Amino acid sequence: MRITTKSRYATRMVLDIAVHGQHGPVLSRDIAERQDIPLKYLEKLIRELRKAGLIVSRRGPQGGHTLAIPATDITVGDIVRIMECPPKYDDCACADNDCEGCPMAEGCLTRNIWVETTRCMFEKLDSFVIGELIK
Repeated sequence: MRITTKSRYATRMVLDIAVHGQHGPVLSRDIAERQDIPLKYLEKLIRELRKAGLIVSRRGPQGGHTLAIPATDITVGDIVRIMECPPKYDDCACADNDCEGCPMAEGCLTRNIWVETTRCMFEKLDSFVIGELIK
């Protein structure tokens, strides 16, 4: 199982906004520079997080990005679920027990191992709260 660059960068971006956005919106170029994330890639992540309701963006001279909800209500698991939609880290860990495309689904003896492993991973990711990480 592997957390993708997309999820890792998005987590760093949300943490940056949580730290630097306490007194107003944070500019994309500032986040990109501080976090060493290519600006074009960062903008793609911003669109996904905005669409999911995690951040709010404002244009203009006082524009930038802020968290749409309190940092204490955001977990790393939330970010990963948004970035890895659907959140599935193994081909056997079918989302919502839907294994239609798998030729082994009916008699699979190992599927529950991978489903449980994925569940445990997200349980751990959900234990990391953005508001607590920035303290």
